[in-house]
Amino acid sequence: MRRIRKISTVFAALCLLAVFGAGTAGAEALAPFKDGLFKYKKITASHMNGDFIVVEYSKQRDLRDRDKVDEREVFGNYVSYKPKRSRSSYELKANGRIVKYMGVGKAKGGARVIVIYIHGQGGNRFQGMNDVSFGGNFNRVQNLMVRNGGAYLSADITSFGTKGTQDVAALIGYQKQLSPNARVIVACGSMGGIICWDLLKNANYARNLNGILFMGSPQDPGFFSSGALSRKVPIYMGYGSDDQVYNWEKQANFFKKIKSSRPDYPIKFTLFDTGTHGTPIRMTDWRLVLNWMLSL
Repeated sequence: MRRIRKISTVFAALCLLAVFGAGTAGAEALAPFKDGLFKYKKITASHMNGDFIVVEYSKQRDLRDRDKVDEREVFGNYVSYKPKRSRSSYELKANGRIVKYMGVGKAKGGARVIVIYIHGQGGNRFQGMNDVSFGGNFNRVQNLMVRNGGAYLSADITSFGTKGTQDVAALIGYQKQLSPNARVIVACGSMGGIICWDLLKNANYARNLNGILFMGSPQDPGFFSSGALSRKVPIYMGYGSDDQVYNWEKQANFFKKIKSSRPDYPIKFTLFDTGTHGTPIRMTDWRLVLNWMLSL
């Protein structure tokens, strides 16, 4: 009951805001892939015209019944290894350094959509290409890109400061050279979110972005003084209510501040009730979020 009361209190504050609805307009850009397995099983609350939702997370259903080996290997029906046919390792020389990354789909050019995953502290490029961890969710985004004429990349980050941001920006710039018409969406897990906020705050970097996903990431108060509000790059924020690394209420208040400062800003917040720090990476419905971003 304590958790429910805490969530309800924050909802009450959020609902006092005057906001514009942000529906998903136009045709869906990405065709379905295993939607029956990955779509949210139960949305327990929806506020602010659907911009703030609470998704039921069941450890039994969404982890134990889904994984052959808990948190290590998902059951085979959740994955398809079609992306492996195009999977390759790459190196990009930029900023006097070498950026290592892996890619599937049209990573060499001709992509209509590019999704780039940035790992958190202790991660690497292999995390975002792991087909069987995190409930097969990384495999799903790979398949969504491969089957829809896109590219999916997972990069190594050696710094979560200026150098790391410069390297990711260089990777985005290079991909835009290879696929000039592609729309670029960057997804950041945990501490990788520092880089995503830095991309949003830099006008030169942000002009190449069509969306940012924060999955269990920290907030960045510098966002408000950077001019990023006027650029209106779509943002998704996903958190578990039992996250012991980044408190969801602080992140929800940050979301509220963005909506208060700019009610028409395209931003959505998903709270996975009883989920932990890694739950948004496991549970975020990639197709739902990407289609929303691509519709704007």
